[in-house]
Amino acid sequence: MTDTQWLVFFPQTPATPSSLRVLVWRRLQQAGAINLQAGAWMLPHAPAQEQLLQTLLTELEQQGGSGFFLEAVAPSARIQADLIERFQGERNQEYQEFGERCQQVLQELEKETRAHKFTFAELEENEHDLLKLTRWLRKIQQRDFFPGPASREAVARLAHCRQALETFTTTVYEQEGLPTPRQEEAWQIGSEQEEGKEQETW
Repeated sequence: MTDTQWLVFFPQTPATPSSLRVLVWRRLQQAGAINLQAGAWMLPHAPAQEQLLQTLLTELEQQGGSGFFLEAVAPSARIQADLIERFQGERNQEYQEFGERCQQVLQELEKETRAHKFTFAELEENEHDLLKLTRWLRKIQQRDFFPGPASREAVARLAHCRQALETFTTTVYEQEGLPTPRQEEAWQIGSEQEEGKEQETW
């Protein structure tokens, strides 16, 4: 990580329409860039990130904006460590939000278990929540360039949610007198049901 080189992007958007400025902001946020001073954005230097910025720059120019990006190297190990820490800090915030949502899903499963609400409607709702959690974590991981303990903890939290749902699924099927499907089959069914739906976040 100490030898990471950087890309610094300087977008320029017209005052109107504001939608172009919002588009640039969303794309860079989704890519995992950090916002520096004076409207500059930074990403680790990699072919995929360079292509992303080039594509964004082309789209920006087509809509009346402009910009450029530069390759950069931190002048000292301390500054390099500070930059990496900033990236990790932003991802850690996402992992924290993810963990909070995992806890809510677990609490909902516990509540339904205490109330003996072992219905297929509740099962489908919880399967849907787990699929959303899985997609959400994948997105965070894709922009987590410097994984740390928070990343491993998030993976463990998702595994805990999956295990809790497996237990709930088994009980639902037993209540209905049906054989419990293998988890791989249940997961595939749930995934197929989600195809074509708009992705959701909390």
